[in-house]
Amino acid sequence: MAMLSAIPSLPVRDIAAAVGFYTVRLPFHCRHQQAGLAILVRDEVELHLWAANRPDVPGGEPHLAGSASCGIRVDEALALYERCSQAGIVHPNGPLQRSAWGTEEFTVLDLDGNALRFFRILPTSG
Repeated sequence: MAMLSAIPSLPVRDIAAAVGFYTVRLPFHCRHQQAGLAILVRDEVELHLWAANRPDVPGGEPHLAGSASCGIRVDEALALYERCSQAGIVHPNGPLQRSAWGTEEFTVLDLDGNALRFFRILPTSG
């Protein structure tokens, strides 16, 4: 048995507003959108957005919006970081930095506060 991929599902209050954010401020394209769900893609990455705006539906409560995070591996981080910085969406505690575990990474926040960590694995010397 092999696990081949994962698709982050992020809770948002407003699907249309979130799609606008992800397609304008980040480099995603919307593959599908309906009232309670959107599917966004870019290269080999897929994100699902689901509506957390129904206080009367268990699992769809508004307090869940913005409670998620995910990591997205990229082949180059600097250009995306500059784009996100100009858009004003870099997390206050998430500037571009090199980690002790061998990555170059930064974090952005979407409209609801979901955190997306973009990272590049640094080449090893030796």
